[in-house]
Amino acid sequence: MSLESTSAPRPAGEADDYLERRALRRGSAGWVLLTGLGVAYVVSGDFSGWNFGLAEGGFGGLAIAMVLMGAMYACMVFALAELSSILPTAGGGYGFARRALGPWGGFLTGTAILIEYVLAPAAIVIFIGDYVESLGLFGLESGWPMYLVCFAIFLGIHLWGVGEALRFSFVVTGVAVAALVVFAAAALPDFRLGALDDIPVDTTATGANSWLPFGLLGIWAAFPFGMWFFLGVEGVPLAAEETREPARTLPKAIRWSMGILVVLAVVTFFAAAGARGSAAIQEAGNPLVEALQPDGEATALSRIVNYAGLAGLVASFFSLIYAGSRQLFALSRAGYLPRFLSLTSSRKAPYLGLLVPGTIGFLLAAVTGDGARMLNIAVFGATISYALMSLSHIVLRHSEPELPRPYRTPGGVLTSSVALVLACAALVATFLVDVTAAFIALLVYVVAIAYFGLYSRKHLVAKAPEEEFAALAAAEAELTRD
Repeated sequence: MSLESTSAPRPAGEADDYLERRALRRGSAGWVLLTGLGVAYVVSGDFSGWNFGLAEGGFGGLAIAMVLMGAMYACMVFALAELSSILPTAGGGYGFARRALGPWGGFLTGTAILIEYVLAPAAIVIFIGDYVESLGLFGLESGWPMYLVCFAIFLGIHLWGVGEALRFSFVVTGVAVAALVVFAAAALPDFRLGALDDIPVDTTATGANSWLPFGLLGIWAAFPFGMWFFLGVEGVPLAAEETREPARTLPKAIRWSMGILVVLAVVTFFAAAGARGSAAIQEAGNPLVEALQPDGEATALSRIVNYAGLAGLVASFFSLIYAGSRQLFALSRAGYLPRFLSLTSSRKAPYLGLLVPGTIGFLLAAVTGDGARMLNIAVFGATISYALMSLSHIVLRHSEPELPRPYRTPGGVLTSSVALVLACAALVATFLVDVTAAFIALLVYVVAIAYFGLYSRKHLVAKAPEEEFAALAAAEAELTRD
């Protein structure tokens, strides 16, 4: 499909002004800050949420799910590392899919990513409120005033500037990671192999045993919870336009982030289940604290981990706001969403891209108060985007094999094919866990598709970076044919 059939050309001066009013601050982050950003997206998942997978699959089921979902993320981030070195734009996964799959593929991918990054902060702010209330901090209670304060403070830091925001995120993430190390050091001496498989066996389930108490199907049902150890790391490429030497920096940061997250996931999972027992923590809101309190009595270490859990939630909440704003910015700048949403401030922050999803997230949290369901909706959107991003890598390898690739994915299309298959399996698994959440996400998706099909696909901006990449690719292909 030619670019002219989908985009609205703009005079050169007008196009330059259009992009100038939608410019981000270049060169604000190096690979260390970006690695911190990748870990920050995910770190709250180490403190809570993953343990509910024990109630779906038992220790063995969740362990297998974690390995398979870890393999999916590892394969996907290697593919994303290559794609981000080719197309270093703020669109991230949407930009990759736009190049490989055309406007429809770009929009479907970008919308799925946006669902993830708008819903996840709304869920996490509820968890922050619950944590603050449980800790008895200043007598504060969880509720809409708490959610409003969180959004206001952290949106304000983002509006201040990307460099300041990433440094703040890096510090808070460092506190959370240090607490996970302290937790592991305290819990591993109490590790007991027999504590791992202490969940009662459902004898009616096919293939059930002490390691798989809910049978073989429990492995599949635990997929979404195995994802919680890694959910969000794919957002690193969204910082491309604010990164120094993105073709070199992004692949390095993505790989380092994933390596750190794998280590944290394995250590946290085994230490928590082995110290306290899978049965004791399978429904705990704060499983790490529960693992350090065998008699139910708080200790100095459990209090430290409890406070650090709040730091982990803040880190993920803060970084996911960043990711959502950049995805919305990129889709808006290219005309897939209303263009005014991509305007930037004098400090080069996409202020409407921050305020609009922040307002939506606050309202969802205040009205529903159901963090678990919103996270399940976010997971649904995430799995769709994973499948489409992995497919984009495969398509570009076949359609544009001569495209300069400063970084190449180990294993090539075999690696991204593994990610694609596992992402599709994880998508189906969301229906096993929360069919209502899956259908809500589908409804949002259908409304977005209708908007694109009826209106925005006819009003794309030719000068947006993602559209220009597509135009150049089309022109080069035409010259090759001639």
